[in-house]
Amino acid sequence: MKRICLLLLAVLGCSLSVVVAQGKKVGTVPPPDDAEQFKIGMAGYTFAKFGIDTTLATLQREEVHYLCIKDFHLPLNSTDEQIAAFLQKLKTKGVTAYGVGPIYMKSEAEVDKAFAYAKRVGVSLIVGVPNYELLPYVDKKVKEYNIKYAIHLHGPDIAIYPDADDVWNHVKDLDPRIGMCLDIGHDTRAGKDPVADLKKYHTRVFDIHLKDVTAPTRAGASVEVGRGIIDFPAFVKMLRQVGYTGKVSLEYERFMSDPFMGIAESIGYFRAMIVATRGSKGKL
Repeated sequence: MKRICLLLLAVLGCSLSVVVAQGKKVGTVPPPDDAEQFKIGMAGYTFAKFGIDTTLATLQREEVHYLCIKDFHLPLNSTDEQIAAFLQKLKTKGVTAYGVGPIYMKSEAEVDKAFAYAKRVGVSLIVGVPNYELLPYVDKKVKEYNIKYAIHLHGPDIAIYPDADDVWNHVKDLDPRIGMCLDIGHDTRAGKDPVADLKKYHTRVFDIHLKDVTAPTRAGASVEVGRGIIDFPAFVKMLRQVGYTGKVSLEYERFMSDPFMGIAESIGYFRAMIVATRGSKGKL
């Protein structure tokens, strides 16, 4: 099965590439997620060691058009002029900022700052990690700003929000605009099944972090998508089954000083799975 998937990846990668012959570009096709309700995006944390210019050049090369902004690229205290210039730079590269975060929040003042920042950036989604006791205040701010709030789960690495069950149990009685960023790698490392969790909690899944891991334990290491244990054909099918319309954003955490081959491999594999899980003749 692995050899078949890798062969499919190679074929698809070739079909998506720009072939240069006699100085002319030929053979390009739209990315396969263009035909889906969900879209492939990029989590800004992938580029923690690089500036926004490198980030955008990489997104252009991979034909990814959606970015969740991290504050090391656009600080929370940016002026309106700086925000406008930043968004214009994204626009010129064909990239849309669809959300901000993850933003960690340990006080009401930090919650206030995050919501004000999101409003000034003009996004409709915050990916956040609030202390548990701040959830009633987050609920109040969601109602005030009408901005969705996706809590980023972190597996067994930190004390709060280890998995989708934990996020659900803390948000199910709050405003329906408070949900989760389903990090499928961390959910797996917490011993959970991200495919089953997407099915159970899809009404509160507002963002997804795409990654793969080597084991369903804390020792599970982050690897390129397709090299680990996550069942991606089942995951893509579930995205369609539940009608997910958000972003599936790659958060690549291996070789972060030189992530570019891993990014290309991961996006190529996931796009191959999109094609492979369609019906006959490429139909959904």
